[in-house]
Amino acid sequence: MEVFTAEYFGLFVIICLGFILGSIKIKGISLDISAIIFVALVFGHFGMTMPSIIGKLGLVLFIYTIGMQAGPGFFESFQKQGRNLALLAFIVVGTAALVTVVAYYFTGIDISVAIGLLTGALTSTPGLAAAIDATGSPLASIGYGIAYPFGVIGVILFVRLYPKLIKADIGKAEKEYEKLSESGFPDIKSKTFRVENDNVNGKSISELRIRSMTKAVISRIMHEGEAVAPSPNTILQKGDLVKAVGTNDALRKFRLLIGRETDEEIPLHKSYEVQSILVTNKEAVNQPLGTFNLWNNYQATVTRLRRSGIDITPSPSMRLHLGDKLTVACSRENMKQVVRIFGNDDKKLSDTDFFPVAAGIVLGIVLGNLSLSFGGMSFNLGLTGGILAVAMILSRIGRTGPVIWSMSGAATQLLRQIGLMFFLAEVGTKAGAQLVDTYSEYGGQLFLIGGVITLMPMILAVIAARFMKNMDILTLLGGITGSMTSTPGLAAVDPMTKTNAPAIAYATVYPVAMVLLIIFTQFLAIL
Repeated sequence: MEVFTAEYFGLFVIICLGFILGSIKIKGISLDISAIIFVALVFGHFGMTMPSIIGKLGLVLFIYTIGMQAGPGFFESFQKQGRNLALLAFIVVGTAALVTVVAYYFTGIDISVAIGLLTGALTSTPGLAAAIDATGSPLASIGYGIAYPFGVIGVILFVRLYPKLIKADIGKAEKEYEKLSESGFPDIKSKTFRVENDNVNGKSISELRIRSMTKAVISRIMHEGEAVAPSPNTILQKGDLVKAVGTNDALRKFRLLIGRETDEEIPLHKSYEVQSILVTNKEAVNQPLGTFNLWNNYQATVTRLRRSGIDITPSPSMRLHLGDKLTVACSRENMKQVVRIFGNDDKKLSDTDFFPVAAGIVLGIVLGNLSLSFGGMSFNLGLTGGILAVAMILSRIGRTGPVIWSMSGAATQLLRQIGLMFFLAEVGTKAGAQLVDTYSEYGGQLFLIGGVITLMPMILAVIAARFMKNMDILTLLGGITGSMTSTPGLAAVDPMTKTNAPAIAYATVYPVAMVLLIIFTQFLAIL
């Protein structure tokens, strides 16, 4: 009992000291939460170790929340720059394998130890399992233990120092990334137009098919000096003022159809209301907006949809996500019914249903343990890869029946931080416990080889990235940590930016790197 108490006491002491160390800045450089692993190394050296369950639990929570956060943008990101990120992964893993082969031939180290160094330098436990299975020798685990500490520390130092060395403008990179992310979602604007087109005069909105013709949405109409709520049966007359919402291109088409733009404003009718409504009703999540038939049933118009800080032109086929904010225009009486449909309960966003989290992790563990075989070789995604893949898929699906897979931002961030702290503390103490013994038994040669295997791929990756279009510094750092299969590395990058760019790049690259490493590991075993 006392042993367990000491371990848990030590865990939170490491976390406290890690946060103190991480808050110290030297010339603008700080370790932030990743400082926990350096404190843990010292504690591990002096005999303090954490139960492995703490590290596993932390890893599971951290990777699951990374997948949930990165999932919605994963497929879109892969379409935009997937080839570059896949190439980056190949450069990193291929270079690491090549350095391993060179070290094997020129130093004469055992091939099993060399392969172990490769998996340790890339901090890949699934890679180690594949190495032991392929070589049939426990020596692979020794090489892994020697290279692993610097594999962890080296990636952290590299991704923290590289932006400083090249004087990267993180703020500029964030703006460029956000601009690229928003390129598919142009700014939404509202303008007022006067009905002048003879072909429009005397026709209803439904007859004109304005939404399908222009992609703009009518929010208000003023007829003979009186503001009215639009409905499919509303007749447009010459001289009427019409307020429309949409992109610049949609409003341009609207002007060609209706008439010229005017600076006149349309006041709200006393019975008319415009309100922002949060999507918090589980029944509404993942449903197409057109399902609710708001216009016909309530004469309500959704003029904007705001998701993750981006305004999007709503369309009937657009599926709603938990936390979407809809701008709705309709009568005050009907607004009550519309609010009831979507929920608009911000308290629900702070509540966390742990069943989807637990179920998602269970599915991830099952997937990670499935082995695929071809050509006499077999591999699996492992614990990390399986959970990451399932989390991304579930976050993309959003909802299955009554189960909402996505989580609120606050809940995701809390679980992510807890998982990360536990993982770094356990990994650090384990590596610290082996640091001195492995050095005294095998000397500095293997440490040096492991260090080269860790650093050389990252150096070549940043050189290659200069020739890749649209590879900003944040995506590059996330891609490097994913290619190195380094969760602590991603943890070091994470506090550097408010965007999800590193996490999405990590999630995009990690599965590719994992498969490549296992293939290279089994190929090297043939030597």
